[in-house]
Amino acid sequence: MSQPALTIASLLPDPRVERACRSWLKGGRYQLEDLGSLADPILELQQQRDRFDVVLLQQGVHPPEVYEELQQQGLLLPAVVIGEVSGRVEYHEAEVHLPQDQLEQIAYSVDAAVSRFLRRGMQATPTGVGEGTGGDTPERWRLPNRLKGRLGYLGVFYKRDPSLFLRNLPQDEREELLRSLKRSYRDVLIGYFRDPAAANQAIESFVHSAFFSDLPINKVVEIHVDLIDAFWKQLKLEGHKNDFLQDYRLALLDVMAHLCEMYRRSVPPDLPLGAPQDPEEASQSPSQEVI
Repeated sequence: MSQPALTIASLLPDPRVERACRSWLKGGRYQLEDLGSLADPILELQQQRDRFDVVLLQQGVHPPEVYEELQQQGLLLPAVVIGEVSGRVEYHEAEVHLPQDQLEQIAYSVDAAVSRFLRRGMQATPTGVGEGTGGDTPERWRLPNRLKGRLGYLGVFYKRDPSLFLRNLPQDEREELLRSLKRSYRDVLIGYFRDPAAANQAIESFVHSAFFSDLPINKVVEIHVDLIDAFWKQLKLEGHKNDFLQDYRLALLDVMAHLCEMYRRSVPPDLPLGAPQDPEEASQSPSQEVI
């Protein structure tokens, strides 16, 4: 039996959240280890640092000093932070945020976290050098090198997993994911003009899932139109003005720009223009089909 591609340390203290994540991180690509139920999950993470490729965190559970200490030790891992999108950084700048009511997207967030971690060249420099600090860790065993060696940079970012594509999911899972994506996009709209930092995190969360699930472009537009239409009807029912809703076209343009950038980065730089693509490479192009 082959080993899972990613071993994930769950520091989630809420067993219900942990179980929900586990139910969506199924299949051979993910192995979730529950550290959150242990007496000192941070200590366990430190002691078993070589076992893990990704960490799941819950927003606000640990104080900033804990994450500062991990960084000082050179212990940086791709991270998914579960909690409301607030614009706040919990662990490091490459972390991915996912609201608790959108855990159907956790597999896409994990892949996005690894992709961002590698793309941004995250590399902690321990403040001390010696036993237990990571300063004497052989170069080939440091996390970015381990991830690239085991998975390959292209294996995470350029070559998405077709089994996770929206069109390839069972119908019930596909419908659940679409509802979850609609909640993600609603977060974008709610914070777009009121809280730009939170809206940016919401955009990133939505775009990551859209990219890794190969959400059709026309479906993104449909989600936007449906939500704006719902807002319009609600405002009219309550007797409020609703003409300002047309300004939210800027939010759609922003989302599409982020998504186009994801696809632009997913094209290998040495691929000649007009060159024929193999089936795996072709699957990295944005989907236009209607779900």
